[in-house]
Amino acid sequence: MDAFKRSTPWNSADQAAPDVAAEVAPDVAPAQATPARRLAAAPAPKARAAAIEVSEVTIEGHAQDIVLRLYRPQGATNLPVLLYFHGGGFVRGTLDDAEKASRFFAERLPALVVSVGYSLAPQFPFPAAPEDAHRAAQWVLTRARAFGGSAKRIVAAGHDAGGQIANVLAFIGRDRGDVKLAAQALFAPMLDPSLTRLGDEARLASDISASECAACYRAYLPEAAQRMHPYAAPLECTRLAGLPPTFIVTAQNDVLHIEAEKYATRLIEAGVRTHVMRYPSVSHAQIGAHPEALAEAVRFFRCCFESGSC
Repeated sequence: MDAFKRSTPWNSADQAAPDVAAEVAPDVAPAQATPARRLAAAPAPKARAAAIEVSEVTIEGHAQDIVLRLYRPQGATNLPVLLYFHGGGFVRGTLDDAEKASRFFAERLPALVVSVGYSLAPQFPFPAAPEDAHRAAQWVLTRARAFGGSAKRIVAAGHDAGGQIANVLAFIGRDRGDVKLAAQALFAPMLDPSLTRLGDEARLASDISASECAACYRAYLPEAAQRMHPYAAPLECTRLAGLPPTFIVTAQNDVLHIEAEKYATRLIEAGVRTHVMRYPSVSHAQIGAHPEALAEAVRFFRCCFESGSC
């Protein structure tokens, strides 16, 4: 399982200030939030971009072979490994959509970034995507060193559906005891198939709607019973202890920001080190590649590494 099958070169060409940064419950008003001291003291990411080598490998997935696109600073070794999951509501999205974020993390962290081309619904519904994520993580454990990565420091990040998949990978790794994520960064994650905690799309001028989210969940979770499974509905899960340090990024113009911030509250209550930031005047689609949000995620990961919690 997860055998290394192919390595082929692949080449490609290469929006607002944060609203709140706090290790406190996200329903605290931004003006009242207390910045996390350790994060505030973390060094800013370097602006200098490194030359990035990009290649692809194919591994055995849950229901079909999947492609991993690897981003590596040229010549670097012993790098932390970041598993990245693109957005698209579980039914759309490609590795190309993850290009900007993947390059950013590879250059600025720096890291060996493994962008995962997980299976999409409705052809491959739940649990194909999270199981693909788990197999990608297992591949990292056995093969990352050959590409300059260190399996001792594995973190995950994702946008939209990819944010949920990154988070669910932490659940699976904890529950199965084989993959230990050191930290995770979730950008506007989809966490609640019940859709009972959405914001008002008209008031928020959201670029995604409740009906669009519902259609995605119907395709991904065709059986009603699946919509309460902790690997499909993290917001409903009561077993959050033991998850890795978590950075949750939300966008003001996004109906999903309320559920993501509710989830941050629950993580904090469960004793999980949690950092949450909401960005004003940014949409759901924009937040996944928002430079300031990506830079804050780099600071978060670096802080975890330096504190020893990662």
